[in-house]
Amino acid sequence: MRAGPGRDFAAGMTTLAALDAVAACMVRAQRLLFITGAGISADSGLPTYRGIGGLYHDRLTADGLCIEEALSGATMAARPELAWKHLAEIEARCRGAQPNAAHRLIAALEQEKPMVCVLTQNVDGLHRAAGSRNLIELHGTLHRLRCTACHHGRTVADYAGLQIPPECPLCGALMRPDVVLFGESLPLRSLARLEAVLGEGVDIVLAVGTSSVFPYISAPVLRALQCGIPTVEINPGETALSAVVTHRLRLRAAEALPELWRRMHPPEPAEG
Repeated sequence: MRAGPGRDFAAGMTTLAALDAVAACMVRAQRLLFITGAGISADSGLPTYRGIGGLYHDRLTADGLCIEEALSGATMAARPELAWKHLAEIEARCRGAQPNAAHRLIAALEQEKPMVCVLTQNVDGLHRAAGSRNLIELHGTLHRLRCTACHHGRTVADYAGLQIPPECPLCGALMRPDVVLFGESLPLRSLARLEAVLGEGVDIVLAVGTSSVFPYISAPVLRALQCGIPTVEINPGETALSAVVTHRLRLRAAEALPELWRRMHPPEPAEG
């Protein structure tokens, strides 16, 4: 019988037993959907934003704004220098960061399974750097800039030496990162890709390092639960999904993924 919501911890299942159960589900699964948030990049030295130890956890920015206001489309339009200040702060903290074991092992699974898709809220580019190709960067990436007036765009390695806020070299208008700011619509193309993945069916959904506060992030997990598909949360903190997922691992992503990988790839027995 399939484990019920929150069963792993409600029934006192140990972390080791929960790891065994999740690994068994992943071995059977042919189509895996990973939904990742800032927590997966924490072991690469990047801050989360709302979670444990987050950059803006339970406090305002230095300008006295909540992060949702400072990094909003409205602020980018009315006070671009302020929005860019906080975007540049995030980029500076990302600069030089490398994919960690969680990023690398998710990318490695893509080479083994018929379908592994990563839906990420992160704008740090670490999934792509780790080798993930079936990747939906729902919130965009800091490394692509686009003009707010014309069709000019460019890719940058980082913001070092960049005039903040930058001007378009073609028309002189404001350029901005190609990311989704608070209050802005999600890209329809990315949403269509996600719907196609879900429409073709998945065998397991894993929410990794995300607070799951946005309905479009929690919705694929809840949809899977309704269909009797195993769901997993990997997060040391409490989220809106913690009480309802099939399996809950209160671990950091870079702790959990290597343990799951080892269980999925047991050593070959020595020949007698």
